[in-house]
Parts: sequence; structure tokens; C-alpha cells
Amino acid sequence: MPADQHHDPFEERLATALHETGGGFDTDRTALASRGAARGRRKRLVRRAAVAGGAASVVLAGVGGMLVLRPGGTAAEAVPASVTASARPKPSVTATPATGAQMIGILKGLLPKGDFSKERGRGTEPTDGLKVPAPYAGLVLDDGKGAAAIEVSVGRVQPGGTEARQAAQCPDRVYIPYDACRTSRLADGSVATVLQRYEYPDRRVDTKLWTAELVTPTGQHITVSEWNAAAEKDMPVTRTDPPLNPAQLTRLAAAEEWRSVANALPDPLPDPELPGSDLHARTHLLALLPKGLKVTDRSSDDGDFGYAVVDDGKGRSLVQVNVQPDMLDAAGDLFGSDSETLPDGTRVAVKQGPGDKGHQVMWTVDTMRADGRRVVISAFNAGTQNESATRATPALSIAQMRKMALDALWWSGS
Repeated sequence: MPADQHHDPFEERLATALHETGGGFDTDRTALASRGAARGRRKRLVRRAAVAGGAASVVLAGVGGMLVLRPGGTAAEAVPASVTASARPKPSVTATPATGAQMIGILKGLLPKGDFSKERGRGTEPTDGLKVPAPYAGLVLDDGKGAAAIEVSVGRVQPGGTEARQAAQCPDRVYIPYDACRTSRLADGSVATVLQRYEYPDRRVDTKLWTAELVTPTGQHITVSEWNAAAEKDMPVTRTDPPLNPAQLTRLAAAEEWRSVANALPDPLPDPELPGSDLHARTHLLALLPKGLKVTDRSSDDGDFGYAVVDDGKGRSLVQVNVQPDMLDAAGDLFGSDSETLPDGTRVAVKQGPGDKGHQVMWTVDTMRADGRRVVISAFNAGTQNESATRATPALSIAQMRKMALDALWWSGS
């Protein structure tokens, strides 16, 4: 895999979310990608270093695609929200700049014995004299049990900040299916999250992707990724599992060599202000659900996105909502000639189309007030976006979704 195809799990997950959530709604996906990505980046922060752990919430505006992650999986111990604001002694501040070749050498020295090939790396040297890209190293290891791609990326995050907390959380299975996830605190106060998932959420190919993310108390951020194939995509599976087990992944991510490289990087940008945190999407969604529905799962965080999995006795159905206070500049792309305009200027668009899995459908009611305040509600005839239909239609009718989206409760605190 060439260096310019360096695997960035976060970017890949954003692309996957756009595809897997917005299937059938190409106009919305295109129109919302730039606007929604900006919102998503403000919530998740922009970074070039690979991110494979969970997040409190990542929203790609409305119907155009939503990737929402919350704490989940199995934790070795309770990890507080301020995972990198530890009072433990700070680790060494030794800074060791590295070239791409040195990054590869470090990785090879930390791996089990075997044959190495397809080596690639990038160091801490600035590009164009201005920017320091995230250093990384990648190669293919064959330990006698099958060739496997392995990558390590190194970065820095604000200690105790949003990005640090998100890296220490397991993803929400409603959106990202996985076999196992474990978050634990190491002796030095670092937090490690090991996620065992698949390269493709729908498992159309049995390529496994296992990752370990480690964040230290001083904000060093190391991500290790490995596959049970010689490349992340378009290569046959060579072994049942990737070569490193969760404990080995954690030890590789925790190696002191990576921390010294991280210390040679510039200080991370401060956390930006996160808009929409006072919109209470989850709380309002639960309050507005029609009576008679049993809520079997729900998003854990309030803000501008929320979801609930409901069951009316006929099977589970995922319902999700995006609340956005300023989308007027996207109105022309979102509301076409077939949309409705109410007397107060509110615009309403209804879409009924296929989901991504077999016989799955996605119904959406998109509303925008005259001042640009937008509420989008979508419902599926399955409990997640990654499974085939479990019922003929969503548990909510279009009329019920419309009533919910137009309710004044969404803006009661505005």
C-alpha cells in the first residue's frame, strides 16, 4: 500500500458513514457533505493521525450521513471523562524527531520475528517548510502464519480535551458493529482502547481490523492498526486473526519510542467551541416519541444528534434526529420543487428510499424554519443501519415523524 494511501481509520469511517447512512439519497449526501463535514470536524477535531476508537458524537449533517459513537463494549475499569487529566506524574518529555525510515525501524524492532515487506513511513519532518504531518509507519509482517498489514501513527491531543476523551471510548454498535472493545487504564495513567472489528461493517469481506488507541496524561496519542490480510482492502484474507492479540496491541501502542516521537510534534490546537451542545436532541426525541413504543436502546449524549431504537411489538426500528440551528445556506440543496412550504415559512421535505442492507428502507422528514433552524428525523425498518430489515416498514409513520419534527420543543430553549 503506497504512502499516499496511508490508512486513516477516522477518515475511512466518515466515508463509510456517508455511504452507509445516505444510501439512495445522493443529492442530500452531496449537498450536505461539505456543510456537515465542517460541523463534524468541529465536534471531532481535525487531525491527520489515525483514529480508530470511539467518540461521544460525530455528526455528518442530517440525511447526508451520520456517524455517532458512544461509550460501549467491555471496560477493564471505569475510565472517567477526563481520562488524560490525571494527577499522576508526567512521563518523560524527551523529544526524538524521526525520519520515515526511523519510524519503520522502530516498528520493526517492536514486532515479533518474521519477514517484513511493503515498508513505508513518514517522519516528523515538516512538509513545504510549514506543516508537520502525522508521522506513521506501516509494513506487512509474515510470522509464518500468514501475511498481515500493520500500521502505527503518532500524534498529540489536548490533555483532558474532547479528542482525548473520544479516543478512550468504544463505539456504538448501532452504527459500528464489532466483536469486542476494551478500555483500560495503564499504570502510568494512560488510557488504552482496543477495538476488534471488521474492515467492512457489512462484512462483505471477512477482513478483520483490530486497533489500539493510547492516550497519555500529557496528550501523546498513538494508534496501532492491524489486519488479517496483507492490505486493508482488495487483498485476500491470509489468517483467521491479525497477528497481535489485544495485550500485544496495547504494549505496542504503549512503547516509549512512540511517545518520544510524539513529543517532537508541535503543540496540539486547543479544543474548538462545540456548537449545538445545548440542543438536547436525544431528550426531545424520547419525549416526542408516540406512545406504545418500547425504547430498547438510545444515544448516551445530548447535543445536536440523538437516536433511539424502538419496538412496537413488530420488531426493532432505529429512529434518529439531527438538530441544526443555522442551515439556511443549504436550503436550496435540501428542499426541491416537491417540498412543502407552510404558512410560517417552514419548509418540509419527505423522502422514502432504500437503506444499504437487504430490504432495508429509510424514511426521512426534513424540516427547516424560515430562519434556518433545521430538524431532520429518519427511521429505518431495522434496529441498526448495518443489518437487514427486521420488519416491513419503520415503526413510525411519515405523519408521526412530521409531527415530531415540527414540534416547538426542539427550539424551546432557543
